[in-house]
Amino acid sequence: MLYVKALHIVAVVTWFAGLFYLPRLFVYHAMTTDEPGNERFKIMERKLYRGIMTPSLIVTVLLGLSMLIPYWSIYKTQIWVHVKLTLVLLLIGYHLYCGQLLKDFAEDRNQHGHVFYRWFNEIPVIFLLAIALLVVVKPF
Repeated sequence: MLYVKALHIVAVVTWFAGLFYLPRLFVYHAMTTDEPGNERFKIMERKLYRGIMTPSLIVTVLLGLSMLIPYWSIYKTQIWVHVKLTLVLLLIGYHLYCGQLLKDFAEDRNQHGHVFYRWFNEIPVIFLLAIALLVVVKPF
């Protein structure tokens, strides 16, 4: 079980690296004015999302569930677990929204400026802080 937990942590770190980096790429992409730069960002964003972020999300969820399900009878009464799972579901929604934004950029339909993406880039920090505190402190 410790190997599963260690691999889960690695998958979470990898997923969050992408969640931090992709919106930063969106910031720079939104500021790009030349076609070669535009095409370069499209490739970088696609490879990050499909090749690193989404597989890391899948591994994170599968390993997390493999640790949760056998002990659900214990965890189901702990409020912090339900809050954490809710935050994870919201974070998956954020991930999927990043995929929609990536598609908009890929089809040259971006509707947001770089300032929007600078603020958007901060959202995963809030999730990471909240989830880490819940898991370590277990406040309720």
